[in-house]
Amino acid sequence: MIPAPVEAIPRPSTRLGYSFGRSWFLLVLAGLVWLVPALVDGRFAYAMVGWDLLLLLGWLADLRMLPQPGHLIVRRRWTTPLALSVESQAEISVANQSKSTLHVQILDYVPSSLRNEPAAVELTVPARGEAGATYTVQPTNRGPATVAPCYLRYQSALRLAERWAIADLTQEVTVYPDLRDARRVAMFLMRSRQVELEKRFSRIRGAGHAFESLREYREGDDFGDICWTATARRGKLVTRLYELERSQTVWIVLDTGRLMRTRVAPLSKLDYAVNAALALSQVALLAGDRVGLLAYKRTIQSLIPAERGKAQLRQLLEALAGVREDGSEADHLHAVSRLMRNQRRRSFVVWITDLAETVMTPEVIEAASALLSRHLVLFVVIGQPDLQRAAAQRPSSVAEMYEVSAAQEVIHRRERLLARLRERGALALEAESGDLAPLLVNSYLQVKQRSQL
Repeated sequence: MIPAPVEAIPRPSTRLGYSFGRSWFLLVLAGLVWLVPALVDGRFAYAMVGWDLLLLLGWLADLRMLPQPGHLIVRRRWTTPLALSVESQAEISVANQSKSTLHVQILDYVPSSLRNEPAAVELTVPARGEAGATYTVQPTNRGPATVAPCYLRYQSALRLAERWAIADLTQEVTVYPDLRDARRVAMFLMRSRQVELEKRFSRIRGAGHAFESLREYREGDDFGDICWTATARRGKLVTRLYELERSQTVWIVLDTGRLMRTRVAPLSKLDYAVNAALALSQVALLAGDRVGLLAYKRTIQSLIPAERGKAQLRQLLEALAGVREDGSEADHLHAVSRLMRNQRRRSFVVWITDLAETVMTPEVIEAASALLSRHLVLFVVIGQPDLQRAAAQRPSSVAEMYEVSAAQEVIHRRERLLARLRERGALALEAESGDLAPLLVNSYLQVKQRSQL
């Protein structure tokens, strides 16, 4: 997942590829002091001209000492994977194969989605040696990004002359979802009793549908679990023991339409949904279940068939990294039709979306209802914090009263839509963006423990 290191031999960045150094300009300015005595005696002007000629000769000698760009090797190396909103580091280094110590200034043009401004570093590279420096990036968008070439300006110890060069370190890097947050949620829940039960496939009395064994009836056992044929043979009550099913199917359905473009400081709703989907995938795969992904807009953006194992997690991670918001309304009925064709057996569908504020019943409600005849659906909408704050305000004017009333009406309508889904058998929830990942994982564990599938 860490981008591969790249290296290149620089080439002159312009036709000439060289210029005057900072020290040369300072010495030229210092030579202007000859103008003062030249006002009294004009012969001092010749001294100033001689000074400038001497500086020009020194510049030519210094330029001749500077190695050609082909004597340098520039490398870029990433130290950590690139993840959304997580600081990562890149190291830029220069190997000097010449006999001169060089002072190098590097401008690495990383895209604005990784860093607000180009990364500038300064190095002192010894003769026949190597030096490097690091800079930080903090991605603001998921998916692929192109890092451009870097530009070099290097000088000798005299700094009279300098050469300009460009190193073609162009590379494609991938920004993944917030791995740290997903790992933190998964590790926290792994320590809980529920995940330990799933990891070890512990047998829970009354939970699950997979038959495990028979034993003598004990007080507190469910009468529905009594095996009457075994009871008749043994002459005493015998009860069945069950264990949790080890191989269920979980589908994560992501709406990537225009409603998911809404930003909730500082990420979009889709970014939070992707991070939560990654956390849920890790836990479900750890529990031995098959996990699939369907991300859709007007068309199907990404479809990963349900499988299990570490390879599936990597495939899901790559797909989630490339999921993008779309400016148009998503086609929910098309997504349901595609999912029903790909998953005919009963499964647990986790649908993350948002509700449009219209007077009519949103299409996504009807689409989710169509799944309920075959699948268990966890329907999750991401809440809007500013809407909750507006509804909780105490109005002090007529205008504010209308705003508060409108916010309360929108919230009440969303609650009625979710209640309608619950009446039809769905698990319908509204979650704050920051609580989305724990809510999904805990809901999944409860479904597993209660054997609702």
